[in-house]
Parts: sequence; structure tokens; C-alpha cells
Amino acid sequence: MSETSYGLQSWIDRLNQSELPALAAVAQDLQRLTQQEHASVQQLADVLLRDAALTSKVLRVGNSSYYNPSQETIKTISRAIVMIGFENIRLISLSVSLIDSLLDRAPRQQLQELLARSFHAAVQARNIAGYVLTKHEEEVFIAALLHEVGELAFWGCGGEQADELGEALAASDTDHDQAVERLLGTSFRQLNLGLIKSWNIGELASFAHSSANLRDSAVHSVSLGVRIGAAALNGWGCPEMESLVKELAEFSGISEADAMQQILASADEAVNVATTFGASRLGKLIPSTDPEQVQLQRAQRAASHLQPNLLLMQQAMQDLGIMAASRGDVGLILDALLKGLHEGAGLERILLTVLADQQTTFRAKCVAGEHTQPWLEGFVLPVDSSGQADIFSYVLRQRQPLWMGVPASYKLDELVNLPLRQQLGKGMFFIAPLMAGTREIGVLYADNRMSGRALKHEQFVAFQRFTQLAGRCLDALGRRS
Repeated sequence: MSETSYGLQSWIDRLNQSELPALAAVAQDLQRLTQQEHASVQQLADVLLRDAALTSKVLRVGNSSYYNPSQETIKTISRAIVMIGFENIRLISLSVSLIDSLLDRAPRQQLQELLARSFHAAVQARNIAGYVLTKHEEEVFIAALLHEVGELAFWGCGGEQADELGEALAASDTDHDQAVERLLGTSFRQLNLGLIKSWNIGELASFAHSSANLRDSAVHSVSLGVRIGAAALNGWGCPEMESLVKELAEFSGISEADAMQQILASADEAVNVATTFGASRLGKLIPSTDPEQVQLQRAQRAASHLQPNLLLMQQAMQDLGIMAASRGDVGLILDALLKGLHEGAGLERILLTVLADQQTTFRAKCVAGEHTQPWLEGFVLPVDSSGQADIFSYVLRQRQPLWMGVPASYKLDELVNLPLRQQLGKGMFFIAPLMAGTREIGVLYADNRMSGRALKHEQFVAFQRFTQLAGRCLDALGRRS
């Protein structure tokens, strides 16, 4: 039985006893040094040298082109502090510690997304602070980076309770805050503030959680950075971002056009910062400023939020069952099939190919999901009567559904040839023949490629059932024609 916690103090105690104390100790020591007016290079070096792995990674980041464009080799922490600056080394140290503490444990998607958002917010906040502060930009960066430290720690160390909350939040009708309170006995805001206080991270990080403190320029910079990082997930042109652009322009004394340009430049910089710190996977989760990448990232986020809907799936199955018993329209049959698989079973991309050109080729008939429209014109595959050339011809000949990407299917991997990988991508997928009685109609394909989530057994069962029902409908239609 795994450990269960409930209530704010219970969670703070648990997180302080988890695998994060090393991060807490580094955060406290680095914060203590900033409060000493005459903290020396050697004092900071001593803090870092206690951890050989941390020292090595700080030196690697310090030697990167981002922090050391002159590319003069830095071999010691003391030299790094002199070359790059006391404040920058402190920032690098805490950032690397955070990544190491959380990302090295095969983390949940929620943790990766939140950590990416935190890095984005930190870069935005630091660059905003550059307009209104003569110093302390680095402290603003750290306050924004650790703004959600309690929630980060929860997703990193919450065990089965984190799994339970993840499932609860995935439901489309769930109130986020109520679900957190119900399962944790506290809110993420309280947990963030509690851990900031427990780890003695600093007043700025704590003050940034209250809108009452926005008259302080440093606090306002952190708040803006955090809100921009969150709003960017809804698109650079969303209403929240428009409001934040105006707020930034007024706060920093620049035009709205320049404010927007600053925000976009900071987003690009955040990707570089994440990569520099050895977390390139976080960079991929920071909203891109490239129009094509923006569209792709939106599609990936939409796909990641797609969840099975049991009621909708049952309704689609009932509709197909009715159409199998009566004369259904082909269009209605295919609509129910795709809707049931996509919105009901939660499969992200669906492709139905039919035999065409006197049954010599597979051609796309209908699709569902993000970025599937190009298949309608571009997916054409020759039929191989031997069933040995590709996986589509194989399943049609064998007349059996397959779950590709699991060990039982590894011997068939060579049938997913290069042309198919170029059109469909790599990874798990379901594939099945669509039969109307004994008549071959085509092949049905489905995957979760947009978000990269693993396919589930329940989805495969639904995929097989929908394929059978659609086949019965088409058989009934053919017999009545």
C-alpha cells in the first residue's frame, strides 16, 4: 500500500521527506547567500562543490554558447563565477537542481508540461524585469521558476495519488480546483506557498502569489511572466494574451507592438534556455513562435486532452446496431464509426481506407482527428495480393485486427515500410480489415500519435467492436441494395 497524504502540513512533511531534500537544501543555501551583502565567490563555490554531479552540470551549462559566447573554456566553479557572474551561476545551479530532481524519474506528462511552463514564465519575467529594475533580474527569474514549486513537487513525488488526480482531471466535466481539494485536502496555491516558506526560498516568490503586491516592480514582473507563460498555451492571439500585452506595454513604457515582440523573443529564448540546461524535451513543450509549429503544438495539446467518453461511445454503438438492423445510409454509418472511435474511444487519429481502382489500391475514404486532412488526398497504397508487402495488405489478407507496437506484433514490424512511416509516423497503432460479410471493403487505422500517449486495451476492444459493427452495417446495406 503506497503512502497517502491529506491536508497541507501532511503534504509538506511528505515532500520534505521525499527525494527532494537535496533540491530544498540547494535552494536554501543559494537563497541564504543572496541575503549576505558580502557573500564571496568561494562561499558559492563551496555550496556547489558539495555535489560533484551538480558541479559538472553547472560547468557544462557555463561553457555553453548561451552563457559563454566567447567560448573561453571554464574548468572550475570559481572561474565560472568570475566569468559569468555570481547571480547567473546561482540561477544556473538552482535550475539544474530542479531539472535533475524532477525530470530524472521518468516523469508524468503533467510534470513536464508544468516545468516547461515554469521555465517559459521565468525567462519572460526576467526580461520584463530588465525594463523596470536596475538589478535583481536573476531573483525574479528564480521566483517565477519556483512559483508552482508545490505542484511540481506533487507531480514528481505524489505516487498513486498523483495518478488518481491525473485521471480525475482528465474527465471533461471535472472542476480542477475542486478535484485537487478533494483528493489532496489542500489547494495547489496553498501547497506552493507552504513549500516556498518551508524551503525558505524568499519573500519575492511568496509575494508573487498575491495581486495585492503588484505595486512592487519585481513582484509585478514575476506575475506577468507567470501569466504570460500560462496564456501562451491558448495561442499568441488569445484574448488573455492581448490583455497581457497591453499590461506589459503600460508597465514597461513601450508600445504594444514592441511588447508583443518582446514576449515572442522571450518564448524563443526560453526554448534555448531549456536546451542549454539539458532539458530539450521541455523546449518542445514551450509554445513556438513559428506559425506551423504553433498549429502543431495546438493539435498536440488538443489531442492530449482527448479522453474516452463512455456515453458517447455507447451511443455510437447503438446507432450502428440500429443501422445494421435497418437500411442505414453509408455516410451515417461512417460518421458513427469515426465519431465513436475518435470522441468515444478517445483515439486521436482515424483513417479509413477503401479498396479502389478495381481493388488494386487502398485510398483514404474518411478521417478524424488533428492533421489528418492531408491523408484524404495523399494516402494511396498499392494492394499486394500476397499480403507480404505492407501491413495494410497483410491484415486484409489475414482478416484479423492487430495492435502494432506491442511485443506480439514485433515480427511484423518490417511490414510497416518506409512509405507508411513517412505518411503515418512511428509508434503504436491499431489496424483492422473492414469486411461486409465476406466482401473486402478496406482497412481501418487508428493511433494516438499526436500526444504520444500509449494505446490502451480498452481502446483496442472498442476498435475491434466498432470495426465489426460497421462491417455488419455495410453488409446489411449491400444485401438490401
